[in-house]
Amino acid sequence: MTLFRLTPLERQKLSYLADHTHDATVLRRVQSLLWLDEGECVVEVAERLDVSRQVIYQWITRYIREPAVDLATQLSVGHRTGRPPTTKGIIDPFIDEVIDHDPHMFGFNSTVWTAPLLSQYLTCEHGLSASVSSVKRSIVRLKIRWKRPRHHLSLRPKTWRQAKGGLKRG
Repeated sequence: MTLFRLTPLERQKLSYLADHTHDATVLRRVQSLLWLDEGECVVEVAERLDVSRQVIYQWITRYIREPAVDLATQLSVGHRTGRPPTTKGIIDPFIDEVIDHDPHMFGFNSTVWTAPLLSQYLTCEHGLSASVSSVKRSIVRLKIRWKRPRHHLSLRPKTWRQAKGGLKRG
């Protein structure tokens, strides 16, 4: 028993696409549909392509329910959810542009830039959501050195006793 039947025109289009596509994902999906139309069962096709049966059923459902103008688009990978794109390289020019200026110029109540402040600046001014760690990595890529306060212990001059009324010899 076959899952579905292709019309001769659909079969011709799928065969042409299989011969002329450069996308491996599209080729696998086309081959699965052609093999199923030839009478192979879902289990055999799934084993041959090293995917689960559920994936084959999803490809069939997508082919039937989502008609597209372009057959390759219809069989290609659609929008995928997952980890959002990184800000690597996107935020670098914005940080490089403002790092030498006073944060007061941009409406911040601070005298020096910090990673959280730069993250806030990117969100407010450019609408970019960049984490503090992304900003820190950008600063490393830009080879920017943070100014760190130098704490010097107070060293007493050699004459400090004289200034305080020092040793009185009597």
